[in-house]
Amino acid sequence: SCRSQSAQFSFVYILEIEGAKLQEKYIPLYDNTHKKRRKLMKRLFLTLALVLSVLSVMAADIVPISNAFKRGNVSSLSGSMDKEVDMALPGSSKKCNANDAVSMLNAFFGGNKPTGFTVVHHADKKETGFFVGKLPTSSGEYRVNVTYRAEGNKAIIQSIRIE
Repeated sequence: SCRSQSAQFSFVYILEIEGAKLQEKYIPLYDNTHKKRRKLMKRLFLTLALVLSVLSVMAADIVPISNAFKRGNVSSLSGSMDKEVDMALPGSSKKCNANDAVSMLNAFFGGNKPTGFTVVHHADKKETGFFVGKLPTSSGEYRVNVTYRAEGNKAIIQSIRIE
């Protein structure tokens, strides 16, 4: 068989002599399917990278905290408190452990029965976040600021300010 390359077509030209017949075959040297596959793989990789980055930046779940404020159910917050919590309530402000923070909130909700809770603003940044909410109570409306750190998708409260 005789082989020659044609530069302008990027094909191998093969002459085969089989018996008395002369047969010509064109076999592509460079096929566009690998370019299409490479482009598809790049798209898949970029999509996967985007999905993974979105999943890794997923916000911590603040719904249990906002529900606890809405109902005045402080006992459900005890598992969401950090070891040390900065507390600022009307009339008192201190840095305390989780148990003391729960006691302070119990005392506050004892005199101020919640009638609802609305998150006004919420922001996350890597492993931390905060939210601001309105807390209507039997004795008036309060503004609540909560900062937290994320542990998985759980929000661990670092500070609570009620004003």
